[in-house]
Amino acid sequence: MKKICLFSFLFALMVLLAACGSSGSDEGNASGEEGDGKVYKVGIDTTYPPFEFQEGDEYKGIDVDLIRAIAEDQGFEIQLEAMDFSGIIPAMQAGELDIAIAGMSITDERKEKVDFSDPYFEAGLSLVVADGNSEITSLEDLKGKTVAVKKGTTGATFAQENKDKYGYEIVQVNDSTSMFQEVGNGTADALIEDYPVISYAIAESDLKLQVVGDRLNGDNYGIAVLKGENDELLKKINDGLASLKESGKYDEILNTYLGEQ
Repeated sequence: MKKICLFSFLFALMVLLAACGSSGSDEGNASGEEGDGKVYKVGIDTTYPPFEFQEGDEYKGIDVDLIRAIAEDQGFEIQLEAMDFSGIIPAMQAGELDIAIAGMSITDERKEKVDFSDPYFEAGLSLVVADGNSEITSLEDLKGKTVAVKKGTTGATFAQENKDKYGYEIVQVNDSTSMFQEVGNGTADALIEDYPVISYAIAESDLKLQVVGDRLNGDNYGIAVLKGENDELLKKINDGLASLKESGKYDEILNTYLGEQ
């Protein structure tokens, strides 16, 4: 009788331990990516401060801090992949990236290839000339001039769409630094860049450039995933972004790089 009771006790104990182990495993899966250990590859462009830049071996910036905070909030892992901005969407289409966060404006053209998160930053384009240049104050002053733009950006698209209307020529470069140099050394007369990016660059570096006139447009940045392929991941990104805004972490990240807004 005692042996039967002992056996029953041990059997019940084993069942209890197994149940506890199963519960712990489910909880771990809920905080990770469905328990498959997948690491999402995130495309960034490190020539785009204050949103993305590199100091030594470390990636920094609004976009970098934001996607890391979203991943932590939603319980998934990421791996940052730095590349030229113009190559980010093609890399997503080739299956080399899962997410893109690179100061990417939400446009109808890009929506044909990617799905965007809720907007996370209101930007807008600005016209920029060499410091001390008083001849160019608006698009109307660009007739016969040369405008530098960065390939694949909304600035490049805007410049192309308005080229005939205002009568200027376009020179395209691969990164922001080269674009700034085109105007700084007099090779180009003006450039078109996102307002927060050029304002930060002028404030932080001795670029000898100045923003002129009003914003050329208004647009919003979004986080992208490949169109029609990652609805669940996009939901996590949106949920994480909403959580960061509610907790105040979003404002904390922006204030780190842009000061009090």
